[in-house]
Amino acid sequence: MLETVDLSLKVPKQKYWKEIKRWQVRLRTESMRLFNETRNALALFEGWDAAGKGGAIKRVTETLDPRGFHVVPFAAPSGAEARHHYLWRFWKALPTGGQLAIFDRSHYGRVLVERIEGFCTDTEWKRAFREINEFEQQLVNSGVVVVKFWLHLDQEEQLRRFKARELDPFRSYKLTEEDWRNREKWDHYLEAVEDMLEKTSTAWAPWTVVEANDKFHARVKVVRTVTEALEAAV
Repeated sequence: MLETVDLSLKVPKQKYWKEIKRWQVRLRTESMRLFNETRNALALFEGWDAAGKGGAIKRVTETLDPRGFHVVPFAAPSGAEARHHYLWRFWKALPTGGQLAIFDRSHYGRVLVERIEGFCTDTEWKRAFREINEFEQQLVNSGVVVVKFWLHLDQEEQLRRFKARELDPFRSYKLTEEDWRNREKWDHYLEAVEDMLEKTSTAWAPWTVVEANDKFHARVKVVRTVTEALEAAV
């Protein structure tokens, strides 16, 4: 599936500023409608390390009213989170009162990192595909707009970004030993991502694969997709 993604897609810098502002204005309008009508939306972001999830999220939120959204970054569960069912902490973070909730990483960790690193059994991660589909269907049935992004790049571009981060004193903290270790397991993660996209891209909550070799293209596509989803629903 991912082999067919055209990673050569680009948006020239001059065109980017015009396009991103145009979609951000429309998104702000739709987010206010969402707030006024007390409808809720969830946008979740998954992708390769250094694929640009943070930058894309910033472009979604930077012109929105702070009362109308919240961003929740998820790492490995700990404390009470680890003692509950894996979906528990995601239920707690769902949007209310006309908000857009943004998940930086999400419940899909169950079928990605937890699968690859052995943090759950084969039976548990295989069962999770059905559990996640049912979870998202419950959200949609209750009126939540669900938008899901996988930010995709190739190994060469990821390596270039890793090396750039190493040399940047303001961004070097983003690069960890875990990032390098995950890169060594690229083929295993690729198989897991393919399974995830195939088994959890549903009619009620389809995946949007974002061609992320070019950050400008990726950011415009993300903001446009969120905007169009809200326009269609609200």
